[in-house]
Amino acid sequence: MLEPLGEKLILTLYIGGVRFSFDVIATIMLWLVILVTVALALVLRRGLSQKVEEKPTRIQAALEALIDLIESQLTAGFASARLARRLFPFIATLFLFLLLSNWLSIIPLFFSPTANFNITLGLALLVFVLSHWFAIRIKGPKQYFKGFIEPYPFLLPINIIGELAKPLSHSFRLFGNIFGGIALVYIVSNLIPVFMPLLLNFFFGLFVGLIQAFVFTLLAVAYINIAVEG
Repeated sequence: MLEPLGEKLILTLYIGGVRFSFDVIATIMLWLVILVTVALALVLRRGLSQKVEEKPTRIQAALEALIDLIESQLTAGFASARLARRLFPFIATLFLFLLLSNWLSIIPLFFSPTANFNITLGLALLVFVLSHWFAIRIKGPKQYFKGFIEPYPFLLPINIIGELAKPLSHSFRLFGNIFGGIALVYIVSNLIPVFMPLLLNFFFGLFVGLIQAFVFTLLAVAYINIAVEG
């Protein structure tokens, strides 16, 4: 199910005198999730090619249920319906990617890429950049920068620190929960190597993985909404 805790296969490359290090297992698992996400999107897309008057297929029914779930539970948090429609593809992709990443550890010999802090931090930074980019475009540069000195100009450093802390807390929350579950399963497997590790793995993989994917995506919606509407 997992690699031994603390042991990592690191690939180091030197490009132009600059050192780059990669966690090989996490990178492979990351690209595996990306390929599965793309394949799932292509399969679900087939449900859109059906004529309206025909009986809905299972793929179309699954696609409609997924869209309703994301719209009602996630993008409904946007204050603007226009912004919700515009960001729906990103929010849906983020949720599916996180869900598949968290569920990957259920498969024996596979590893959740979200148990690597570099990956969760990268996703959190993506949300951070996107939220401020939309805030500048919708509010305008003047109104955007004015928000950092409200309600009082002397709060500028605190407001900046608060914004910079968001991607850190965002990424640590997901990483801590996923890695914590993996660590617990690994410890229990050494103490009770029978059925308990398997049950815990399914619990943390399925249930906690679903909850954490939902929470991370919901926070992404909240951060973008606050940056744009705040």
